[in-house]
Amino acid sequence: MTLNDLFATIQSRKSADPDTSWTAKLLSKGPAKCAEKFGEEAIEAIIEAARGDRQALTSEAADVLYHLLVMLAASDVTLDAVLAELDNRQGTSGIAEKAARP
Repeated sequence: MTLNDLFATIQSRKSADPDTSWTAKLLSKGPAKCAEKFGEEAIEAIIEAARGDRQALTSEAADVLYHLLVMLAASDVTLDAVLAELDNRQGTSGIAEKAARP
């Protein structure tokens, strides 16, 4: 499954029954709750990376990607928009890109 496929599935859950879909339940709680859940998952990934547990980090990284996509969907930001932003940054040093930000 690609990130595009996963994002399409998440988008389709916007109209699903929150009693039968975890994704629909998250989305029904709004962007702030989705952002909170993303943050929790990111912290769990950080902890596993610091511990050096590759298997646990792999699992948590999958959770982070899923919850990032849920947060984007809840905020009406498309994966294509994020990918376009990455394309715009390609070939620019991270230091130069950060310096150019307002």
